Amino acid sequence: MSFDPMAAAVDWLDAYRAGEIETILGMYADDAIVHCGCGGMKTITGRGGLRAYWVDRLRQYPASELDNLQPSHDGTMISYITSIGVVSAVLAFNTVGKIKTLSCGPSS
Repeated sequence: MSFDPMAAAVDWLDAYRAGEIETILGMYADDAIVHCGCGGMKTITGRGGLRAYWVDRLRQYPASELDNLQPSHDGTMISYITSIGVVSAVLAFNTVGKIKTLSCGPSS
């Protein structure tokens, strides 16, 4: 990878915390898939699906501070504080540094 997946995850959380939906959406690959276990398991695909997911996410579950950051198999595991508690997310990236998958849910 010619980018830093740890820095990319921090940039993602910074955009989330700031509510910058266009920046967030720009970080995803065109074929990205989100698996979200917050409030029931959901799988989100497509640009329209991602936008709707993030509009709701920013309104219902705004992020505050970073809880933990670690490398994972093909990306980064990041956990952060939201209105529902600590959420953990694993971001996997494609070869050009865009998020190809995001898997998230409440930390146990």
